[in-house]
Amino acid sequence: MIFGKLLPREGNFFEMFNQHADRIVEAAHAFSKLVANYSDLHLRQKYNQDVDNAERAADRVTHDVNKAIHITFITPIDREQIHSLINTMDDIADLIQDSAETMALYDVHHMTDDITRLTDLSVKCCERVRDAVTLLSKIADPATAAAALKTCEEIDQLESDADRVMRSAMSKLFREEPDVREVIKLKAIYELLETITDKCEDVANIIEGIVLENS
Repeated sequence: MIFGKLLPREGNFFEMFNQHADRIVEAAHAFSKLVANYSDLHLRQKYNQDVDNAERAADRVTHDVNKAIHITFITPIDREQIHSLINTMDDIADLIQDSAETMALYDVHHMTDDITRLTDLSVKCCERVRDAVTLLSKIADPATAAAALKTCEEIDQLESDADRVMRSAMSKLFREEPDVREVIKLKAIYELLETITDKCEDVANIIEGIVLENS
């Protein structure tokens, strides 16, 4: 029995990464539908719940990965890389949930074009994160490693696009919105949405490091 516990085990880390990435995309799509249907209170509540459900499912995967790190004798990649990757991915899901909750807490009554644009960029970033994560188990293949790095570059570009949209949105907000309360509300939401893309870029940087060290 003791000897069996000491046998090398790799754990199913790549599959758990894929599961978490799927939950991120689910949360992002639910949030996008929330924004698109914000004027319908029933749909708003439904998609808010969908975001919460996806975030909680992502939390469970994160817990499983962090637990597996401690009980797995041999891991397929560096333990610190596993820890950093899954927890930074979980930050993305948390930020999507935070964005939805902030809209409810601040009693935002309507969506702006800039919220829609930042949401679209966030969804694209989350989808690219999923694409990059699914390639991790096969990065020993040079073509797959190159594809993963290219996907990370696309995430970097989307994050830069979100930066530009947010700067433009902030400029417009402070120039054109006369209600100080609306300025405070929208500023917080713009910043949260842009931070989603920042966190996706953080994941891309971790994946780039994993690819370069292990391919």
